[in-house]
Amino acid sequence: MKLRRITMLQKPPPTAPIPTNHSSGRPAMLVATGIMLSRVAGLVRERALAHFLGTLPAADAFRAALRIPNFLQNLFGEGVLSASFIPVYSRLLAGSDERDANHVASVVGSLLAVVTSLLVILGVFSTPILIDAIAPGFTGETRQLTIQLVQILFPGVGLLVMSAWCLGILNSHGRFLLSYSAPVLWNLFLIAGLMIFGRTASLPKLVVSTAWCSVLGSLAQLLVQVPTVLRLTRRLRFSLDTASTHVRGVLINFVPVFISRGIVQLSAYIDNVLASLLPSGSVALLNCAQTIGLLPISLFGMAISAAELPAMSRTLAGDEKVVRIELAKRLTAAMRRMAFLVIPAAMSFFAFGDTLAGLLYQSGRFTRVDSIYVWALLVGSGVGLVASTSGRLCSSAFYALRDTRTPLRFAIVRVVLTVVCGYLSAFPIPKLLHLDPRWGLAGLPASAGIAGWIEFLLLRHALRNRVGSFSIPGLLLFKLWSIAVLAAALTYPLKFLMIGHPVVAGVVILPCYGILYLYAARYLQIPEADALLGRLRRPR
Repeated sequence: MKLRRITMLQKPPPTAPIPTNHSSGRPAMLVATGIMLSRVAGLVRERALAHFLGTLPAADAFRAALRIPNFLQNLFGEGVLSASFIPVYSRLLAGSDERDANHVASVVGSLLAVVTSLLVILGVFSTPILIDAIAPGFTGETRQLTIQLVQILFPGVGLLVMSAWCLGILNSHGRFLLSYSAPVLWNLFLIAGLMIFGRTASLPKLVVSTAWCSVLGSLAQLLVQVPTVLRLTRRLRFSLDTASTHVRGVLINFVPVFISRGIVQLSAYIDNVLASLLPSGSVALLNCAQTIGLLPISLFGMAISAAELPAMSRTLAGDEKVVRIELAKRLTAAMRRMAFLVIPAAMSFFAFGDTLAGLLYQSGRFTRVDSIYVWALLVGSGVGLVASTSGRLCSSAFYALRDTRTPLRFAIVRVVLTVVCGYLSAFPIPKLLHLDPRWGLAGLPASAGIAGWIEFLLLRHALRNRVGSFSIPGLLLFKLWSIAVLAAALTYPLKFLMIGHPVVAGVVILPCYGILYLYAARYLQIPEADALLGRLRRPR
């Protein structure tokens, strides 16, 4: 469908203004701040898990249990609602159509509550079957413990899905900080459970107690958002009336995004299956690396994409030429900011992956050898980091255009490539090279990174056909990679001075690397460096 058809069919009332500010800097900063708070709490949580559980079978059971019900959360949660609900809801708000906006929010929330409740009940009773499908390598006590943990965690996941509905409403109203910082509460409850029960309980009892704390944290994450949601909407009510054109638009868009998220989750599920078939501790190591690897994707890719989605949705009003110019400008500016932030993150994975793992995890039962394994996984993650974040932005642009099918097609391509390459790198290649089987883990994120690049290039090509040319200047990319390599090279020798002190090494080396990169970028007169320094120096 051409852009002219889309703008004609979905043009809001004339009173809806076209934003003239091409920067989403402040909203993106609010999203990034909320995500940063949440991720910092998550990293503290991961360090506590690594300290108390290490890479023992109980750690595999707990991390697999967290991942299994989260499949449901990711299917119905933030990503799907952002793609299907926010574009419709934001346009209604921009058109001052408060009554229809409240109706859409009410029906979507009611449908989510009903469907999620049914799936949670079904999930609790079908957990043994799910375990056999998702973690076939688990046997004996590890399998039984995982089943018990999943049955405890499922109700909490239902609460987190409703929390994602709150996030969609808050984001559409420009309340980014609360929605993205709310997960801090969930992390704090898990940390509290580990600290309270970690010194007295056996490992199986510890993970069971922590799972109950997770459910309480999910409830807290939802409740902290509800008062603001009710204040912003005022007229929410339970309703399953799907006759409205706007509600049907959300549901129609929901289906392909739901399938797309399901396919992406299938990829993560297969990674988990492959890891469960590798030596004990592989699932825990994979999850540790993924926690670090997802940090820049969340802080930069998700923050900028989440801030741009409502803005791009409101932009689709007016003359076709104006819309194209506006979208192209927003995409170019957003991709520049992403590249400036993500490229040094990717380089830090290559050069300082062991430093990151040591800072976050290396204590108690988590050893230096485990940190080296995580470093290998982070190198694989770094391969596709730039593509993953840029791909999120391109997908958000398609969602703003109310096109959810194009990202679905390319997501299928990515997942097929990830599965095939992941299997080859996890099993045949290590055997061929006579490597320790655990090193096959490193191929899983690397395969995902290669597939991510292919998906991004397909998305960018299709989007250029819709909105015109947008890109990052090649000279800018060369400068960013050059100063990232230079900053890493100058900082790397510090690693040899701090061997045996992982926390000190992380606290010293990583800030030095970041400061060198930032001021080198400023010296080369890269505008994003001045903008970031200006925000950091601005009084609050």
